[in-house]
Amino acid sequence: MQLRDLNVKVRSKNAGPFWLTLDIFCHAPEQFSKLCDIISDEAVAACFDRPVAEINRYEVAELLTIKFSLPRPTVQGVTRDRDMHGASFAQLLQSLELPQRAGDQTGTEP
Repeated sequence: MQLRDLNVKVRSKNAGPFWLTLDIFCHAPEQFSKLCDIISDEAVAACFDRPVAEINRYEVAELLTIKFSLPRPTVQGVTRDRDMHGASFAQLLQSLELPQRAGDQTGTEP
């Protein structure tokens, strides 16, 4: 099961010219709690081919949101930058493979 298979919204954007922010918006407290438990920093680091030490994680229970910040692969706007706004990085996070214990509970809440 991949993150995209669940009933969550995933968004990515610039957090300045050097950083990206990726957000996972959950629909219910149970879903948020379960995803906090099963999505590891190591898995996110591997998804973006970055060292774990570069991944900053924020769990915002009031918003039912898990946020990750990490350095952009290139500085925003340089010739090699393929995504000026950082929006395409959400697609990579959506392909994150979740452990089997994710179960049906994480994707069925409206």
